[in-house]
Amino acid sequence: MIKNEDELRKKVISLLEMIYDPEIPVNIYQLGLIYKIEFSEINALVHCDIEMTLTSAACPVAESLIDQVYNISLILEEIETMKIDVVFEPPWSPENIPYETRLELGLL
Repeated sequence: MIKNEDELRKKVISLLEMIYDPEIPVNIYQLGLIYKIEFSEINALVHCDIEMTLTSAACPVAESLIDQVYNISLILEEIETMKIDVVFEPPWSPENIPYETRLELGLL
């Protein structure tokens, strides 16, 4: 069991909320690009698995976004290793954006 897992999840989400898609003025967490955040303990060290998607498979800044997500492991001393899986199933759509954010962006 990961010590303070809920607190660690909040820290990861807080950092994800600082990463913005350059084409849409919304952070990648609120855009619904993050599908899963999981933690495991390996030899008493915390490992973080993040499953995410992109707004498009041809996203021109895909590498940059993935690098920024990976850098969370360098910022948070609690995380020793990180693995990021980029998936396209289910495909991203504007419905992934929370209602409040869609309202703010005028997408309703």
